Amino acid sequence: MASEPIFPRDRVTIVGVLNLTPDSFSDGGRYVRRGDDGALDLAAAVRAAHALVESGADVIDLGGESTRPGAAEVPAGVEIERTRPVIEALTGRIGVPISIDTRKAEVAAAALAAGARVVNDVSGLGHEPRLADVAAEGGATLVLGHMRGVPETMQRAPHYDDVLREVAAELEAAVEVAHAAGVPDEHLVVDPGLGFGKRLEDNLALLAHAGWLRERLGLPVLVGPSRKSFLGALTGDPVEARELATVAACAVAAFAGADAVRVHDPAGARRAAAVGRAARDARRKELT
Repeated sequence: MASEPIFPRDRVTIVGVLNLTPDSFSDGGRYVRRGDDGALDLAAAVRAAHALVESGADVIDLGGESTRPGAAEVPAGVEIERTRPVIEALTGRIGVPISIDTRKAEVAAAALAAGARVVNDVSGLGHEPRLADVAAEGGATLVLGHMRGVPETMQRAPHYDDVLREVAAELEAAVEVAHAAGVPDEHLVVDPGLGFGKRLEDNLALLAHAGWLRERLGLPVLVGPSRKSFLGALTGDPVEARELATVAACAVAAFAGADAVRVHDPAGARRAAAVGRAARDARRKELT
């Protein structure tokens, strides 16, 4: 019997973020020490993963490399050292699927071998197209994110003439690469990449048109607004005070048609998504 999809269409899937990095923009250094040794606090990371599930996460997304604006690339071996022990400690014990947030095929392969079931590539196969082969061979769900350039430079004067159609077209190209590698539609999710080479107006347009993107590509759409700088630009809040704005963005995403949201605080996002999804369903019934 086929396994249940990880991103079903009858709910808004809550993806909980677990950054195993010393320098992520929101929670870097919490589970991996800053400094030369970069030691992983495995016990603390495992506790954090369980706490994410208890607060409502349907998927845990682990990352060993920061992709915040300005972040430099780290070697694949470092990513593996940060993430594989946590995946091994959680597999079979956490109760939800584990996702690896990486742009690298080698890291994805190690994570899948350790028990991960999802590969979340923020570069949409732009960094290493062979990551699609790894996902196909492992039978993994593949999240294709949109990003122009690399994290180190992506926020240097980004420009779009028509952000919705340009992002959709570039995601369609990534989907074609995934298809060519053998990844079927039922294992594909797209992410418009809020904050990844986008201006404020671009992020807002993509957030408000998640449903349009879903219809255009025919695939589930994941939106990741959590604590990002565009929310700070709107509210004036620093990173540590953007949770209320994140909750509001999750409600908007669900109302607009998103199938999943990626967040640091699942509890608030789950409630917001429930309201947004219910309002979206009510609107559709009224128009039919």
